[in-house]
Amino acid sequence: MGLVTGTCFAETGNQVTCVDIDERKVEKLNNGIIPIYEPGLDVLFHRNVEEGRLKFTTDLVEGIKGAEVIFLALPTPPGEDGSADLKYILKVASDLGPILNQYVVVVDKSTVPVGTAEKVHAHIADNAKVEFDVVSNPEFLREGVAVEDFMKPDRVVIGTRSERAKGVMNRLYAPLVRQGNPVIFMDERSAEMTKYAANAFLATKITFMNEIANLCERVGANVDDIRRGIGTDSRIGKRFLFAGIGYGGSCFPKDVQALAKTAQDYQYDFKVLKSVMQVNYSQKTKLIPQIVEHFDGNLRGKTIAVWGLAFKPYTDDIREAPALDNIKALLEAGAKVTAYDPEAMENVRNILGNQITYAHTSYAALDDADALVIMTEWPLFRTPDFDKMNLLLKNKVIFDGRNVYEVDQMRELGYTYYSIGREAVNVSVEQKV
Repeated sequence: MGLVTGTCFAETGNQVTCVDIDERKVEKLNNGIIPIYEPGLDVLFHRNVEEGRLKFTTDLVEGIKGAEVIFLALPTPPGEDGSADLKYILKVASDLGPILNQYVVVVDKSTVPVGTAEKVHAHIADNAKVEFDVVSNPEFLREGVAVEDFMKPDRVVIGTRSERAKGVMNRLYAPLVRQGNPVIFMDERSAEMTKYAANAFLATKITFMNEIANLCERVGANVDDIRRGIGTDSRIGKRFLFAGIGYGGSCFPKDVQALAKTAQDYQYDFKVLKSVMQVNYSQKTKLIPQIVEHFDGNLRGKTIAVWGLAFKPYTDDIREAPALDNIKALLEAGAKVTAYDPEAMENVRNILGNQITYAHTSYAALDDADALVIMTEWPLFRTPDFDKMNLLLKNKVIFDGRNVYEVDQMRELGYTYYSIGREAVNVSVEQKV
């Protein structure tokens, strides 16, 4: 989020300096190496570095020299109780106080609990000798399309009661909202709550469809038909209605937990969010019982190919990725795992090491595998060469956690096929019948 924010503001003509305490990361950036995968970021990054609008440093004093706006794009990892950990943000706020030498707008860009802007203001004010304002400006970037989301935002939410800060933020965002998308001003606490409410609602929408999918499997209905049937209702909308093995990533899991913790702190029993978290937890490994049952309760000695490791396509982010939970369950059951992902394999290797095998192509992962499990809906998995797959797989068996293929298609191709919220295709059983 920080790198995308800095790069995109440089693209609109601003002078941007990005500050990070990680010397290796800053060295890579100064050498033109982008440490994350985000489509479209590389083009903007290299252009703005070459034109001198985008710089990187580990020196906070150097980084804020002459700055009119300082964005705090710091991690807020969940604590053991689900609350957002503010230690990084508050540490930087304390560091900023004594080194500010002119009026500046300090912007909370990270997703933070209600009341954080006040805490940041207090930490800066302890040692500040100049005027400043603290603004809440939550981000709504989707990994995989973050650059597009930033350059063409649906809306910009800004929490401040300072007219001076409003003017600064209006000028900053003006190039990005020329087509009329709104800049919505509100108080700081409402802005902080807006981000949590948005992510919690989308997580609820996903989880609701997964519950519908689970019921579909029991009553013999097709969740894809239901998705189309309700998605065309303008009151509901068609996005975030795809059934699967749950949500993951850096935002939804921790934001839902943090909002539930906030509710708890204010003595409110947020039953819906509790249910969302419980359902999503169990949904992640929904396919494992089916895999075990298919192999008559014994996975020892079986090789399972896994396509997809990132929590979603177009990213290398594996935070809370369902693939990790499923791989762990497969390994514990005695299976061997061979995995492929276009971008996320190195990140997984850093966690799992040599516990699994990493294939250099999607087809290489299938070689001599007893079944294929699909964990991430990368486009390259949607139209594979099934003839080639047939030659590589021991058994024509697919467990599809993202409903990448059509049920009738799999039946015609002769695959035993399990997906989410749709009828299973068991070719061996059908042939016997």
